Amino acid sequence: MKQQTIFNEDFLLQNKTAVQLYHQYAADLPIIDYHNHLSPQAIADDKVFENITQVWLGGDHYKWRAMRALGVDEKFISGNTSDKEKFLAWATCVPNTVRNPLFHWSHLELKKIFGVEEYLNEHNATEIFERCNSILKEKKVSPQFIFNYFKVEMCGTTDDPCDNLEFHRTIRTTNKKDITNSGIYAGVSPQIFPSFRPDKAFNIENKIAFFQFIDALEIASNQKITSFETLLSAFEKRIDFFHQNGCRVSDHGLTTMPTKFEMNTALRNNFSTFLIDRHHSKSFPDADAFVGTLLQALCKMYHARDWVQQFHLGAIRNNNTRLTTRMGSDVGVDSVGDWSQAVNLSRFLDALDVNDELAKTILYNLNPADNELMATMAANFNDGTRAGKIQYGAAWWFLDQKDGIEKQLNDLSNMGIVSTFVGMTTDSRSFLSYPRHEYFRRILCNLFATDMENGLLPNDEKWMGEIIRNISYFNAKKYFAL
Repeated sequence: MKQQTIFNEDFLLQNKTAVQLYHQYAADLPIIDYHNHLSPQAIADDKVFENITQVWLGGDHYKWRAMRALGVDEKFISGNTSDKEKFLAWATCVPNTVRNPLFHWSHLELKKIFGVEEYLNEHNATEIFERCNSILKEKKVSPQFIFNYFKVEMCGTTDDPCDNLEFHRTIRTTNKKDITNSGIYAGVSPQIFPSFRPDKAFNIENKIAFFQFIDALEIASNQKITSFETLLSAFEKRIDFFHQNGCRVSDHGLTTMPTKFEMNTALRNNFSTFLIDRHHSKSFPDADAFVGTLLQALCKMYHARDWVQQFHLGAIRNNNTRLTTRMGSDVGVDSVGDWSQAVNLSRFLDALDVNDELAKTILYNLNPADNELMATMAANFNDGTRAGKIQYGAAWWFLDQKDGIEKQLNDLSNMGIVSTFVGMTTDSRSFLSYPRHEYFRRILCNLFATDMENGLLPNDEKWMGEIIRNISYFNAKKYFAL
C-alpha cells in the first residue's frame, strides 16, 4: 500500500470551490516560462539525464543553502563525492525542511515524471534513487521530454549580450524528438527564446571584470569601443543580433535603480580616457551616472523594438567571501537587501515615459517590505496602450513560496489590477522546477475560491475561472506576443 502524503490531487486546495477552479480552469493549461536560467546548450543537446542527482541537485542553490544549514559537509553539496552520495545526503535533509518551500517543491518534483508518492527520507533514499534513475533511462528523460511533459509552450533563457547564440540557433533548426508514443502529452516543441542580460556592463567599479566584458563586446559586435557613443553602437548591434534570433525580452539584476541618467561632456571625455588608459589606477569618477545613462539608452532601444524589459531589484549577492572565492557566484550565499527603492525607480521610469519611450516593463522586488511600493509604482506608468503594460512581477526568489505568492497577489489586487497579471515564471536553473507553475496555480485558485466562499467575490465559477485562466496562461501569451 502506497504511503498517503499531503501531495494528493487537492494539495493546497482548501475548499470545494478551489478544487473546482484548479482542476477545471488551471491544471491543464500550457506553461509560458518567460524567465529562467536554463542552459541553452543542454536544451540544444537534448541529452538523456544520467541520474536524478544531475537533473535535480546540480546547481540548485536553494537545496545547497538548506544542506549547509542542516550541517551537511560541503563535499556532499558541491564537492567531488559521487552523485549517489549527494542524493543520499539531500534525502536525509528533506524531512527537516518542513515549513520551508523546499519541502513542497521537492515532493512535487519527485511526484511528477517519477511518480514518487512517499516522503523522501534517509530510509527510502537508496530505493528512490534507483527507481528515479530507472525511469530516466526507460523514458529517455531529456530537456525536450520535460518540456513536453509539463506542456511548456515558451521558455525564455537568460543570455549574455556577447553570446553568439549558437545553441539557440541549433534549437531552432534541429528537429525535436518525436515522443508522441511515450504516453506523455506531446504538444508542439516549445519556443525557446534568448533574453538579453547586460549586467556585466554595469560593473564599471570592478575594472578587471568591466574590461573583460568590453573586450568580449568588441569581438561580438565587431566594433572598437573607444567612447560612450561607440559603446552604445556596439550594444545596438548586439540587440539587433538578439532580435534577429528571436529575443524580445531583456532582464537586469540590480540592487537599486541608478539616480543619474545623463553623462555630461566632461564625463564622456573621461570615459574615453578611462577606456584608452585602462591600466591606470584611477577608477571612473561617477559610476552611477555611467550606469544610469547606459541603462536609459538600452531601455530606449528595447522600446523601439517592442521588447519587454525586466528589473529584478533588491538582492545582496555573494555575501560569503570564503565560498564565493572558492566556488564563484550563484552558490547559495545571497540574501534580501534593504535599499531604498521608490524615488530612484520612479525617476528612472518617468524619464523614459515622459518621451513615450517606456517599454513593457516587469518589476520584481526581493524585499517583502517593497511589495506595496512596487504594486503602486507599476500602476503609475500604465498608459492605456495595452492591458497591464507595466507589471508588478511574480513573487521572486526568497518570496517564491506560499506566503510570498499570496502576499504578492493580494498587494497587486489591492493596489493594481490582478486580472492583467502575467503570472508565474520559474526563474530557475533546474529543468525539474516546472511544478512551481502548478504550485502557483493551486495557490491562486485557493485564494480566489476562499474569497468566493466568504462572499468577497461573486460565486460565479465561469467568471472567476476565466480570470484564473488568464493569469495562469493567456495574459502572458498576449503580453509576450506568442
